[in-house]
Amino acid sequence: MTEEVRYRRLGVFVFAALALFVGVLFVLGGRSLFQPTYTFETYFNDSVAGLEVGSPVRFRGVPLGQVTAILPSLTEYEWDVPVTKRRDYIVVRVTIVQSREWIERVRGQTGDMVKGGLRAQTQMAGITGQLYLSLDLLDPQEYPPLPFDWKPKFTYVPSAPSSTSQIIANAQHFLANLDKLDLKALEGNVNTLLVTLNTKASELPVADLSAKASLVLADAHTTINHLDAILVRPEIGVVLQNVAEASGRLDGLLGDPRLKQTVDNVADVSVRLRRLAASGEVDRTVRHVDDLASRLDGTVRDNRYDVRVIVEDLRVAADNIRTLSENLKRNPAGVLLGGPPEKVQFPGRSK
Repeated sequence: MTEEVRYRRLGVFVFAALALFVGVLFVLGGRSLFQPTYTFETYFNDSVAGLEVGSPVRFRGVPLGQVTAILPSLTEYEWDVPVTKRRDYIVVRVTIVQSREWIERVRGQTGDMVKGGLRAQTQMAGITGQLYLSLDLLDPQEYPPLPFDWKPKFTYVPSAPSSTSQIIANAQHFLANLDKLDLKALEGNVNTLLVTLNTKASELPVADLSAKASLVLADAHTTINHLDAILVRPEIGVVLQNVAEASGRLDGLLGDPRLKQTVDNVADVSVRLRRLAASGEVDRTVRHVDDLASRLDGTVRDNRYDVRVIVEDLRVAADNIRTLSENLKRNPAGVLLGGPPEKVQFPGRSK
């Protein structure tokens, strides 16, 4: 085999290996180079340690894309800004690979979704400390966009502090407030309180309190025994049975439809009385009765003598009627035939 043939075969092998390598790359991820993508960026004002290029991006747990760039705002937008006016944010760029129709719809609705509360957060992917970028709809008033003075190179989606960052911030705030406390003064106050409590406790009549507590417990024990004795008496069972029967009767009475009808009738009468009172008829009737009583009182007062004579005549007439009634009882025929019959004398009787 000549040297030329050997080199030719080696060259063919190298080209075949390169072609195979390119084919594998195309199968594994090269197709994404020909698919439409959508890139947006968000800014964080705190640390994003644990978030890396290639970290997944999810919307409420649904995978959408991945992080493609993490860089400070200084190198992107603030080289020419004075140091005292720099924001010093962390710029995170995300690339989403989806269908062309999906990309167009999302691109047209991103602005409205941001106004509705679309925010980006870093979330823990597990106990390893790795982070992923989570998209969710939050309260836009509670999580407003960060202020900045440049024009974003890609569509801007505001960020929101992650729950981990909030916990750390709250812990730091608590520790800062704890450092501001005067622990020496607090320690002195606690010691004074303990001394005062110890002094007051030593002044208490512990023996008397113990004896009184024993008496109270004995009285309570006696009372409980009396209650037990009362509850086991047969009269209590009879009383409870009567109460149960009365309760059953009351339930039956309340379930009687006639009671419901009576209640409805009372309610109807109440409504009618309320309407009558509201209509003013009662007031007019009362005024008429009052007017009539005033007129009768005036009439009697003006004809007092005539009324007295009439009353005397009525009394005489009543006496006459009473006498006539007695005569009718003794001699019913006397009213039509005249006086009473003569007495008949029987022989042998004295006149």
